[in-house]
Amino acid sequence: MSDHEPLHSDIIRRVEESFAAQGLMRHLGVEIACIRHGEVTLRLPFRPELTQHHGFFHAGATSALADTAGGFAGYTQFPQGSTVLTTEFKLNLLAPARGDWLLAVGRVIKAGRTLTICQLDVHAHQGDARTHVATGLQTLICLPAGGPS
Repeated sequence: MSDHEPLHSDIIRRVEESFAAQGLMRHLGVEIACIRHGEVTLRLPFRPELTQHHGFFHAGATSALADTAGGFAGYTQFPQGSTVLTTEFKLNLLAPARGDWLLAVGRVIKAGRTLTICQLDVHAHQGDARTHVATGLQTLICLPAGGPS
């Protein structure tokens, strides 16, 4: 499947169902903005509860958003009957994350049978302004649907 072909509805449904089961994403108020082959975009609206002591989005919220976007980007390429776990990720914080919302894009760079590598990018949006606030890399593992034992 090419990156430009539409995703099969079964893959979209599988991603949406798995995302809906994520308690932390629900708690933070994260929404799916876009699902493509090897790419998922998530949106996190600003709320004071998501800030650190200077009023910026907390790095924990930024990191969770980036990690989840990458995880689901990889999941779009995983076979039916599998699940995903992050085995490692590194995130560089580039600028204070302030704005009306954060947008995280996870993109598959290299998909393997077991391990998949993703690029993570987070931008803060305030009005018409967009600031790149974080970038990173992630390693995912493809597991049988039952998950880790």
